[in-house]
Parts: sequence; structure tokens; C-alpha cells
Amino acid sequence: MGHNERSVQQHIDLLDKFVASDLRVVIARVENAVRGFNDRQINEFLRVNDIKPELLSAAAEIKRISSQIDVTMHALGILSVLPHILEDGEVVESVSLGAGNTGRKFDLETNFRVAEFKFIKWRGGPESIRQNGIFKDFFDLATADTSKRRYLYLLGTKQALKFFNGRRAMGSVLSKNQATKEKFERLYGDIYKTVGHYFEVHSATVQIEDVSLWLPEFAEIPISDGPVA
Repeated sequence: MGHNERSVQQHIDLLDKFVASDLRVVIARVENAVRGFNDRQINEFLRVNDIKPELLSAAAEIKRISSQIDVTMHALGILSVLPHILEDGEVVESVSLGAGNTGRKFDLETNFRVAEFKFIKWRGGPESIRQNGIFKDFFDLATADTSKRRYLYLLGTKQALKFFNGRRAMGSVLSKNQATKEKFERLYGDIYKTVGHYFEVHSATVQIEDVSLWLPEFAEIPISDGPVA
């Protein structure tokens, strides 16, 4: 069976044999073991320890699969929340489950609301990239040309609200997204110096809601440098 025909579980099993219980211990052992080896000894070490090309193929395949996990979780998160937020008579008009909005304005649009979802686990410290992204979502919702209700759904709201009510400079928040920066300046010029000032004026426009109670599985995800969509 070729490596492309192996199941995900088989790839994981192959890697598990190499990693054992602690990758750091394994790496340290190998580093020490091969010190002073020549090419013949290295080949023998690889043979004895069952380090084959299939092992590298398995690692590459798991990396390829894992690169899609954030998008998958974003899609499943939205779908899992929908039964909890849709009201009587409310129907989905469009939904964007993949990376970005795929040509759609928002993650969700119904006959009652437009909404963005951010399944981020906040660290609570400096998180400028997350802050920039969540401000863009809020700003896009707040300035949308619609009479529908606007919602920003988050995995916990404490750290996001701390940011929205804080004194981070508006220029810093907008600096990494030229299109958002130009739109913001076209609408407001330099009226707002901080995020907190902007949020004070526009906070009632967008309802910020916590979805964590509906997604207990997300609580088990370790905090990492990458957002969940």
C-alpha cells in the first residue's frame, strides 16, 4: 500500500512509533546517538530504528491534513451554533464556512441578521493580530449597508471587550489592512484616535455574543499561536 493510500490513522500510528511518549526526549536521544557517525553508521541507525521514507511521508501527510483543521473547525463551529441562534421564522440566506468569506459579505446572513464568527482562544496578553481581525469584523458589521441585526459571535467575550474598551491606537489596529484603513478614513477621517473611542460611539450597532456554552468541545483546545478561523 502506497503512502497516499494509507488512512489518517495509519499515518498517526507510524508517527506514534517514532515519537513514543515525548518527542523532546526522542529528539535528544537521536541527537546524542548519531554524534560521530559516518554515512554507513547513519544508514545502519536508520535501519535498526525503523526510520524509513514512509515515516517522513506520514509526517508530511499529517501536516497537510492539519493545515485544514482551522477551516474545518470554523465550519463545524458555525453549523453547531446555528440551531441555538435561529429564531422562529428565521431562515439562512447565505453562509460562508470556508476560509475568508468566499465572495460573501459575512459568515452568515439570514432574513433577520448578518453575523461574523471568531472561534479564537484569547491568551489575555498582547494579541495584535487577533485584535486587528476582530476589529475588522466589528467594523464591517457596523458599517454594513443593511437594516438587519448585526452580530459578532465569539468564543468568550471578556478579552475581546477589554480590547474594544481599551486605548490601543486606531492607526496601529488599521495598519495591516489597507482596504479597511482606507474605508475607515473615508468614513471618519481622524475623528477616532483609539479603539475605545470608536467602540464607545458604535458599540450599540453590533451585538457581541458568547457562543462558548454551545461549543464545550472548543474548551478542550489548547491555546496556540494560530486562531481558529
